[in-house]
Amino acid sequence: MNTNNLSYQFKSATIIIKLIVINIALFLIATIGGWIFKIAPGAFMDWFVLPVDPSSLILKPWSILTYSFLHFGFWHIFWNMLVLYWFGQYVLNLFTEKRFLTIYLLGAICGGLLFVLAYNLFPVLNNTLAYLIGASAAVRAIMIFIAAYTPNTEVRIFFFNVKLWQIGVFVVLSDLIQIPSSGNAGGLIAHLGGALFGYVYALQLKKGNDIGEWFEKIMEGIANLFKPKKKSPLRTVHKSKTYKTTTKKTSTSRSNKTPNQKQIDAILDKISKSGYDSLTKEEKDFLFKAGKE
Repeated sequence: MNTNNLSYQFKSATIIIKLIVINIALFLIATIGGWIFKIAPGAFMDWFVLPVDPSSLILKPWSILTYSFLHFGFWHIFWNMLVLYWFGQYVLNLFTEKRFLTIYLLGAICGGLLFVLAYNLFPVLNNTLAYLIGASAAVRAIMIFIAAYTPNTEVRIFFFNVKLWQIGVFVVLSDLIQIPSSGNAGGLIAHLGGALFGYVYALQLKKGNDIGEWFEKIMEGIANLFKPKKKSPLRTVHKSKTYKTTTKKTSTSRSNKTPNQKQIDAILDKISKSGYDSLTKEEKDFLFKAGKE
């Protein structure tokens, strides 16, 4: 398989696969690099992990995000990526990749901020790790978001069905119970920060408030900076009745392609009340196509 083919497959992959590939690639670079140069993998990560000292965070502001793409060991990254893939599919069935990335990144930021805040407010945490690493907070945000947005959706676990809200409650309670006795209390608090963001985002979205819209605009602005500017040749435009007619037809055809917002809202209400599995095949297909536009 040549490089061009790999590049094409990466570009055409879903945002979930892209995030998993990036996380795994960085994990392998740190692990293999440490083995080659006979130094601890942490030496490669030092400038990208999230420190607890606010002054250090000011010097490394990027670490509020970069920490969430780094991992300690194989099982650390394995479980995070598995949960991301599993719950991420439910989110992408309902929302665009842009919103998915917003939940993921803001979940990581909220988890990191709560970690730094808790570490500096509660001295009891001074015996735990002095830095944060891992995608757990971002993954928790994805998990709790979909559990709060479509709580009655059922999933199959071994021989029985459970609802997403039940999984969400179990995970959050598990983190809370482990905090006093865990040597990774700071990490568990970061989990709760991501979970809290996912929960609040879902509730606000169901009310019609998109609290992540500002972040999506920032991402669009950053992405536009790296897009090559297309040079269009100069041309003379003549005003005419024909031009006006064409414009009217074009705008009319575009409006016909816009999905019926009332139908989308009705489907989302149905999911919120009865779960994603209650949709008919036609409703699922309609929602999938609307999300891609």
